[in-house]
Amino acid sequence: MSIMIRRAFEKDIPKILDLLVQVDMVHHNGRPDIFKGPAFKYSESELKEILKDDATPVFVCVDESDAPIGHAFCVHKQIKDNSVMTDIKTLYIDDICVDENARGKHVGKALCEYVIAYAKENGFYNITLNVWTCNPTAIKFYEAMGLTPQKIGMEMLIF
Repeated sequence: MSIMIRRAFEKDIPKILDLLVQVDMVHHNGRPDIFKGPAFKYSESELKEILKDDATPVFVCVDESDAPIGHAFCVHKQIKDNSVMTDIKTLYIDDICVDENARGKHVGKALCEYVIAYAKENGFYNITLNVWTCNPTAIKFYEAMGLTPQKIGMEMLIF
C-alpha cells in the first residue's frame, strides 16, 4: 500500500466525518456511560472552519487514490507569562484515527511520525494528547511511539 500524508482539504470532509464516527464508537464501546454513539465530534461547518485555520492543522494519510485512510487533528497551544508554568509551545493532538479497514498497515505510525516532524520543524516544545484508559490499544501504540504520561485524570463514579 502506497500512502502519503498531507493537509486535509474540504473534499476530505465526508471521509473525515466517517473517521470521527469510528473514533467515537471506540470510545462509546469502552465507556457508553460517557460517549454517545454513533456521533460526530465536529459538524461539517465546524470542520470547514478548522481546516482554514493554520493553528488547527488537520493532516490526512491518503491512499493511492488520494482517499483519506487516517487523520490527525492538531492544535497549537502556547503558555505565556503564566505565574506557575514556563513559556512553552505545545502541539496538542486533538483527534487521531486510522480507518478500521487500514489498521495494521502502519498508517498510525506514519501519521504520528509526520506530526512529530511537523512539531520539530515548527519549534514546538512538546506534543500532548489525551487517551482514554478504555482504549488500551491506543495507549500501547502511543507508548511505542515514544509518548509517556504527563498527567493522569482520575474519576469516581457517583450514581
